[in-house]
Amino acid sequence: MKKYILLALGSAVFLACSPRKDGYLNRKYQGFTTFYNVLFNGEEALNAELKQRDKSYRDNFHAPYIKLLTYEEQISSAQMENLGVSDNEEGVAPEDFYRDDTETGASVTNTGVSTLEIAEMKAQKAIDKHSMMFKGEEKNKTIFDAYLVLAKARLFQNKPLEALDALNTVQKIYKKDKRLSLAKVYEAYTYGKMKDYYRADETFRELKENKKLKKSEKKLLSIFYSEMLLNAGKKEEAVAELESAYKLNKNKKLRSRIAFLRGQILANLGKNEEARESFVTAYKNARNFEFEVKSQVEIAKTFNGKDDDYEGAKEYLEKISKKGTYASRKNEFYYALGLMAKKAGKKEEAQEFFQKSIKEKVSDPQVRGLAYYEIGKKFFEDNDYLSAGVYYDSAYAAMNYAPAKEELKSLTENIKDISKNYYLIKKNDSILKLTKMSNDERIAFFNKHIEGIKAKEAKEELERKKAEKESKNRVETVDFALLGNTDNNNSFLDFNGSKGFYFANQANISKGEKEFKQIWGNRALTDNWRTSTKMNSIEDLKNEALGITAAPDPRRYEPDFYIEKIPTKTEEILALKKDRDTASLGLGRMYENFFSNTSLATKTLYDLVDSKTDEETELQALYQIFSMNYEKNPSAAERAKQLILEKYPYTSYAEFVKNPKKADFTTSDSEVEKIYTQAFALYSEEKFDDSKKLIEETLQKYPKDVLVPKFTLLNAFNTGKTAGKEIMILQLEQLMLNYAKTPEGIKAKEMLQYLKSDIKVEQFDDNGNPISPKNEPAVAPQNVNSSSTNPERIQQNDSKQRNLQEMQQDDPLQPKDLKPKK
Repeated sequence: MKKYILLALGSAVFLACSPRKDGYLNRKYQGFTTFYNVLFNGEEALNAELKQRDKSYRDNFHAPYIKLLTYEEQISSAQMENLGVSDNEEGVAPEDFYRDDTETGASVTNTGVSTLEIAEMKAQKAIDKHSMMFKGEEKNKTIFDAYLVLAKARLFQNKPLEALDALNTVQKIYKKDKRLSLAKVYEAYTYGKMKDYYRADETFRELKENKKLKKSEKKLLSIFYSEMLLNAGKKEEAVAELESAYKLNKNKKLRSRIAFLRGQILANLGKNEEARESFVTAYKNARNFEFEVKSQVEIAKTFNGKDDDYEGAKEYLEKISKKGTYASRKNEFYYALGLMAKKAGKKEEAQEFFQKSIKEKVSDPQVRGLAYYEIGKKFFEDNDYLSAGVYYDSAYAAMNYAPAKEELKSLTENIKDISKNYYLIKKNDSILKLTKMSNDERIAFFNKHIEGIKAKEAKEELERKKAEKESKNRVETVDFALLGNTDNNNSFLDFNGSKGFYFANQANISKGEKEFKQIWGNRALTDNWRTSTKMNSIEDLKNEALGITAAPDPRRYEPDFYIEKIPTKTEEILALKKDRDTASLGLGRMYENFFSNTSLATKTLYDLVDSKTDEETELQALYQIFSMNYEKNPSAAERAKQLILEKYPYTSYAEFVKNPKKADFTTSDSEVEKIYTQAFALYSEEKFDDSKKLIEETLQKYPKDVLVPKFTLLNAFNTGKTAGKEIMILQLEQLMLNYAKTPEGIKAKEMLQYLKSDIKVEQFDDNGNPISPKNEPAVAPQNVNSSSTNPERIQQNDSKQRNLQEMQQDDPLQPKDLKPKK
């Protein structure tokens, strides 16, 4: 009997171990060894990486939307069931595949790629060693799990194409497996990650119609589908799918995230009441303190202050901000209260709340920055750009969400440019005013100034002594026992140990400075430094422009110290006025270009015109006024137009104000392109008159074609060859004024700078003879209309001739690219 039993067992083992046999025992054996020999380690590596990601995950509440994918049930529904994690348990929360970095705000791939590579390698090894393919069909069911691990490991490494390949393979070799719907869910999700939203949506919709989906698969589908719809910009559909996801998923932590995201989308759509309800739901389901606070802040943001109970909401927020651990987040609640008051039209009350916010201890640097921003915005709306700039600088220093920070960067730089011109104007105006005073008036003026300096310094000295006294009292009353046992090597204060005094440690100092700058930015060493919004850059800019130095001069109490610095030479005074006028012209342009504040720009430039500036600056100011207003505000432009026509009738600016043109062309006719090619060919063959005639006929027939600026530029070059440099300059000026933002207008401006650098205005007496400048020999007048005009006529040396020819052959003139650049 023993002999027969051993023979039977041996046969069974032989059949089971044979990789070529499609037997029941063999399938079971291969499935067992696939999981416990290889795949188990792959799944463990994958789970270890996801748990590590969750451990380091931090929500970015300042991004437009939070992420949903942070829970284990979204990694693999099958794994959840195997692990026995129910809907009422929180389980482990692995981080999303791609998270928003809190520093940059950009979507980045998480670290730990080596661990994922191990998972991928183990899954591939399981497939290679234990696959049982017979007639194109896989008989080892565990290989299905291996392909899923392989796909997910690749997805987490940001390799969606490779993941899709694994998912397609598993669907091909398991044609009747009940788990195929799970693979399809991941396939749809992968299409979404590849931004192939059409195929993703198509697959998700097909799955939703499948009535045989397991409950765990429906949960996973609802989360993936919601995210895909949001990324595709289908916000309304995303809201509906999130409602479905909320009903399907019973995990409270996940429900809180679903409700919060839904509230963000609804708020973005302007549906404040629905958004508020969703944020309330998120607050009720919240399982951590951070989510509770942010939900309360978002609830406050949905109050519009008009139809809603503003007073009731305000009372509630002020009340909870004083309770327990919520008190540590007062700065965030005050910021939310400020937004509520602002929406309610209570601007002064809003500013008070924002000021309270920046005085409280910071819990979120971004909120601190936003509070500064809101204060600065009030000044900005009142056209007080300098005060706004101070607060914007503080906001920029405090913020840690890169997109918002970057958006603010250009605004602060623009304000600094404005501040530079503004303070230069102030300084020069003050000096020019002093130059017109008598000596007695100057002495009286500076005596008053000195009294102000003395009063200010006395106040600062009093505050310094008071602070010094308070600091001394604090040191004398310190209980060193509270600092720890000095005999203990681990004590905070270790005078005798090897570590030395805690605050003498350079590592601690560097760490403290870094943390301080991250929260407060660059602060001057002054009293009330925490609530002060002054930034060194703005203050230095102002002090530099006004001539204020950091170190006080010993002669600062003497009137003569200031009087000696007042310029007396005429050329110095004229230079001051010229600098002031140039700064005023720039300031007017900045108001329009940076902030589209046409009214303030117009006022600034008209003030410059009324100050009796030089002709060149006045003409530029009048042109700027006219070009800004002739469409939007014709009455403001009319005075500038009349002054240009009256004072500067023979300039290109006069022609422009008579007939201003807009480069608002939208279409191009193919016939026009052919004509331009012909005109350019004629120019290249030196048939300038023929080219000019063809251009003029075309401009008359097609006045709104996009190639009009290009025709105009080519015509200017024809003029340069036939009528001379001076006439060419006039045509280039017209081109620059009428089509300033086109490539041709830009090229015309470059040409003008070059040509005008060498132009000489010839003057003639009553008999038509040239008047020679002093110390220069008289020369015969040249024939301006000579058809033999060549580069030697336009320029006086070979290098300039070559440069001009290069300009003539530049892109805006060539017919090779006739389509306008956007």
